[in-house]
Amino acid sequence: MTVSNLAEFQLDLSNFARVAVPEAHSLLVKKIAFELFTRIVLKTPVDTGRARANWSVSIGAPSGTISAATDKAGGATISAGVQGINGAAPAQQVIWLENNLPYIEALEDGSSKQAPAGMVEGSLNEVQTFINQL
Repeated sequence: MTVSNLAEFQLDLSNFARVAVPEAHSLLVKKIAFELFTRIVLKTPVDTGRARANWSVSIGAPSGTISAATDKAGGATISAGVQGINGAAPAQQVIWLENNLPYIEALEDGSSKQAPAGMVEGSLNEVQTFINQL
């Protein structure tokens, strides 16, 4: 390899590290957040749909909000979460998946016959298994 080719190669590597790696990292983090959020929402027990509707995505810090909305199917909640995740810059911001209802912890602990194993822990384990297989 000649000196000029070596310099070109170093420049190509530098550009790759500066552009492609952060873009790939951002995409991977967003895909993982989306997959986790979707699984959690769909595993959330449905009575009125309020527990499902209160799952949300915040960027940078938790919002702490509680909504009176309901979403039995979960589609609207997932759609709103996707918008939030897509707006994130994972290299600079934390993506928060949250539900601030006072009874969400009891649901996670198995208080509902619809989800005796909860929603979050099982979803985290499933996504972790997927990541480990990459």
